[in-house]
Amino acid sequence: MHSETGQPPIERWLSSVPAPLPLPSPADLREAFLWSELRTVTKTATVSLHGNSYEVDPVLSGMRVELVFDPFDLTDIEVRASGKALGKAVPHHVGRHAHPKASPETPAEPAPPTGIDYLRILDEAHTANTAKGINYSSLMDDSRGRQ
Repeated sequence: MHSETGQPPIERWLSSVPAPLPLPSPADLREAFLWSELRTVTKTATVSLHGNSYEVDPVLSGMRVELVFDPFDLTDIEVRASGKALGKAVPHHVGRHAHPKASPETPAEPAPPTGIDYLRILDEAHTANTAKGINYSSLMDDSRGRQ
């Protein structure tokens, strides 16, 4: 029991959570996973992003803008400044279609099996090493155990 509220913390927290929990809309979910980078618009109204160049509104020349994009599709870029959407960046020259750090969504194929049973090899080596008994007399420092 909490001394100030008069109720257990878990009950207070559970009473504030709406039931059922609201699910995000597909647009909100997509927005959550977009990447963004800041760039300065050149005097020719272009911005560069990972070797690609894009044309933007000429009014933005010299401004620092945020480029919001899906890392797997660098052809669709939204331009924002001061938290406001200012339209799309028009691809001028696109050489790279995905962000260099965006890993593919599907895992690579596993390597083909080699046919080598490493656990069997280790087990055989361990069994061979432990099959011999320990010569306790050789562990003694004095000459009593030596022949």
